[in-house]
Amino acid sequence: MEAYLAIVSKREVRDYLPDPIREEEMNQILEAGRASGSSRNRQHWRFILMRDRKRLRELSVLVTRPANLTGCAAAIVVVLTNPRAQFDAGRAAQNMMLAAWSLGIGSCPNTPADEPGLKTALRVPGEAGIPTIISLGYPAPGAPRPRPRAKPEEVLARIDRLPLKDLVYREVYGG
Repeated sequence: MEAYLAIVSKREVRDYLPDPIREEEMNQILEAGRASGSSRNRQHWRFILMRDRKRLRELSVLVTRPANLTGCAAAIVVVLTNPRAQFDAGRAAQNMMLAAWSLGIGSCPNTPADEPGLKTALRVPGEAGIPTIISLGYPAPGAPRPRPRAKPEEVLARIDRLPLKDLVYREVYGG
């Protein structure tokens, strides 16, 4: 799937098949995160790969939507070693979710509801934070799924987004 199509067609998937994600695909997803740009190449992110279903169920109560973790095949906890590098963490997370989508794997970012509890459970040290946990899995029937042969303009015509004329100003805000 070409990059632009992956970007415009990416949808959140919250309903997954129970099948484990193949190792080579998981490595590609993680490499996409590792390859993300970061300010001054500081790479303030670390990733905790979680595949143990029992452990995911236990941790699910610490995110805002527990069902996203209880049904996923795997999750990637994005750990930020510098709290000022939020944008870089978002870049890494988005890269991983787009890589997953291009491989036919669904994903959804999950917000910690109890970050101190997550940090304790995952042994995340001191100043480090957890901006998001990405749930991953092959989409279940009825869930959004990648369409590698779709045309970007057809995808854009169907999505519920504000038109560019309402989002983009020229030279100054509101201009």
